[in-house]
Amino acid sequence: MEKIVVITGASGGIGAAAAEALAARGASVVLVARRDAALRAVAERCAGRAHVIVADATDRAEVKRVVSESLAKFGRIDVWINNVGQGITRQPSELTDDDIDEAMRVNVKSALYGMQEVLPHFKSRNEGQVINISSMLGRMPFAIIRAAYSASKHYLNALTANFRTEVQATHPGIQFTIVSPGVVRTDFGLNARHGGPDSRSFPDSQSAEEVAAVIVGVVESRAPDVYTRAGAHDRVVAFYEAIGTDAP
Repeated sequence: MEKIVVITGASGGIGAAAAEALAARGASVVLVARRDAALRAVAERCAGRAHVIVADATDRAEVKRVVSESLAKFGRIDVWINNVGQGITRQPSELTDDDIDEAMRVNVKSALYGMQEVLPHFKSRNEGQVINISSMLGRMPFAIIRAAYSASKHYLNALTANFRTEVQATHPGIQFTIVSPGVVRTDFGLNARHGGPDSRSFPDSQSAEEVAAVIVGVVESRAPDVYTRAGAHDRVVAFYEAIGTDAP
């Protein structure tokens, strides 16, 4: 796999696991996050195939810099993975303006900036893939304490699908992919705004490495929309049937 892959949120969890898995398959990976030391620790596990860029993906100017530095280093970008995300632990009736603003800033705007800033390069080649890491909560809003997070992932899914339709009308070689994990055994829960339960404490969870394997598969297949667990699509259908409506 001789691809150049940019991964935001690459200092831990799914992003770090994806970087290691892609590097092991021969890809060169650009690791992007705010924590320099953590990024360099991930880079050491990528067999000399990683380039570190310390940047904040929620800042458009910083994302623009990531694009330019990646192109300066490698000459092209083949895949851009938007993996930045944060949970918010609060009942929907208690959500504040700041809660909603933060959910959109972290979970939507970071991906929007990545898609918009890498797009001119992809259009110049009529080639490239954006992979947006969403969530099962972006399909089924069943976790009440994750109301704002779930809403932001629904927004991200719609935005991704609309990007795909717009761009492929003129540049069919560019793909926009949604990847939807369920509960993953990472620090996601511990790092949620307002705290929250440890994701590792929930049953029926996946490891970050299992999700990373799906991401590697999506880079190879360029599928537009995938779940990371077998049977996940059926769970979504059953959820909407149970509440008396069709699945989205």
